[in-house]
Amino acid sequence: MNGGKQSGNVRGWLRGIEVFAGPLPEFVPERAPDDPVRLFLSWLSDAVADGLRDPHAMTLSTVDEVGDPDARVLILKGIDASGWQFAGHSFSPKGNQLAAHPRAALTFYWPEHGRQVRLRGQVASGSARDNAEDFLSRAASARAEALLGRQSQYLADPAERDHALEKSLALIGREPSLVDSAWTLYTLAPTVVEFWQAAASRVHTRLRYERTADGWGRFRLWS
Repeated sequence: MNGGKQSGNVRGWLRGIEVFAGPLPEFVPERAPDDPVRLFLSWLSDAVADGLRDPHAMTLSTVDEVGDPDARVLILKGIDASGWQFAGHSFSPKGNQLAAHPRAALTFYWPEHGRQVRLRGQVASGSARDNAEDFLSRAASARAEALLGRQSQYLADPAERDHALEKSLALIGREPSLVDSAWTLYTLAPTVVEFWQAAASRVHTRLRYERTADGWGRFRLWS
């Protein structure tokens, strides 16, 4: 099969995949709260109540030292008036990128509901106490892997990793309060939060919150 024909077949196949099959939730922006945190928690609660898989998963987007974009899926750790929280090593690729450019974007997507939330803003590192509390709340296996300090490095032999994990788990067993000093709880304080509700008609509904000196402004957007 030549490249052009194959490309055309792929396009046709992709266009044939059904999306926004519904039923989809109703979203009336005029009834939305003044604070995007309240609306986000409402949408997240809907996703949890309906049994959606990994409803607190999100894509974190950053830029590297030369300005190239990078992205990965993480788990939301918390949300309050200060912002949305996630965690990782300060020396990981995302940690190095945030140290150089402490701004990022978060994207949540709940396909069964046809809902998407996008945020962007400044990112700040947590206090030593906050970082330690988050680290110690993780499962023992997750702490053991973090303590290895090898995230994103090349792995030549999985057996080497497994052996190192065994030793790290044993260390945690002896010192259960041991904390990785590089573990960091980050908070993204958004300047913009956009809520997107899909419609089968493709006339989607979008509501954008923009931070102002007095709080939040709300704006409808073209779909």
